[in-house]
Amino acid sequence: MIKRLNSTSLAGLFLVIVIVFVTGLAGCANKQGETPADNSPDKTRAFVDDAGRTSTIPGEINKVFSTSPVGTIMVYTLDPDKLIGWNYDLKPGDANFILPQYRSLPNLGGWYAKSTCNVEEILKIHPDLILSMGAVDQTSASQADKIQNQTGIPVVTIKTDLDKMDKAYEILGELLDEKSRAAELAAYCRQTVSEAAGKAAQIPADKRVRVYYAEGPKGLQTDPSGSPHTQVLDLVGGINVADIPPQRGVGGMGMSDVSMEQVLSWNPDVILTRPEEQGGAYNAILSDPKWRELKAVKNNRIYLINDYPFCWFDRPPSSNRIIGIKWLGKMLYPDVYQYDLAAEVKKFYSMFYHYDLSDQEADKLLTPPGGK
Repeated sequence: MIKRLNSTSLAGLFLVIVIVFVTGLAGCANKQGETPADNSPDKTRAFVDDAGRTSTIPGEINKVFSTSPVGTIMVYTLDPDKLIGWNYDLKPGDANFILPQYRSLPNLGGWYAKSTCNVEEILKIHPDLILSMGAVDQTSASQADKIQNQTGIPVVTIKTDLDKMDKAYEILGELLDEKSRAAELAAYCRQTVSEAAGKAAQIPADKRVRVYYAEGPKGLQTDPSGSPHTQVLDLVGGINVADIPPQRGVGGMGMSDVSMEQVLSWNPDVILTRPEEQGGAYNAILSDPKWRELKAVKNNRIYLINDYPFCWFDRPPSSNRIIGIKWLGKMLYPDVYQYDLAAEVKKFYSMFYHYDLSDQEADKLLTPPGGK
């Protein structure tokens, strides 16, 4: 006598058969060495960078080196654990705002300005990726190819103009598998740049402040409007008085020589300069009688650009300039850029530098020896 199965029994039998079948397939796939997941160390992928170059990069990137401080700073802000070294020796004032475990990373030099890269040491550490971040053109693309051929390590170029800093973070987040944090930093950059552009558009032409950027130990080097080194000034609506052509050099280093006569003829409302230990001219300007003829000096409007841990205004032209947008906007047009700078600086340092400033530290960073 044949016993019939009811619907419940049939359903149970079918489920058992499906489970056995799927388990068998999974076992076969594992035995046959299925392609590893995208983030597996032995997985590679093709990546097209901002120069249009295609490089084969690892699926998992744990060690990164940058050809210049531009990329080094951005990696530090995004994921410092992946950074293998600095491009120069940190000064004591810089190191105070860098987390202790990263201060002792080696100075490996770089491929910028004068090439000082310690290729031998880099190859010993052998990063998974080398970044070339900054201006992207035929020269930078050619240099990236040369470095890649020299080291055997993939090199990716990323553009970091001030108005593209958000995109640079998004690309970096994709490369380093830090998309969520990269999106947070990108959003801050995008909002800051967009907000500044909107505020600058409100400033009438006859109310714009005329500014001289005094570079070099004597203050007689500068960069004109449109230079990568004065993008913050252009963005916030200041008038760059340096009526000179931009210097075209390897790496876009700028710093054109000017004469005292030129500076006197420009007679700026404000002078920006950096600390002496960073090659600035603050004390030189105050001590030289010739500078006292200028409107900016007479009105005590010489603003010392904060440099710690990285310059708020310029070199290196990386994401360190983002807080400089709010600072310089407030300094030039306090009625337009109505920020609580102490709060903004504390937020920026926490978000980007992983460092929680005390109230005293924030106040010190915002109290230059010049006028406000």
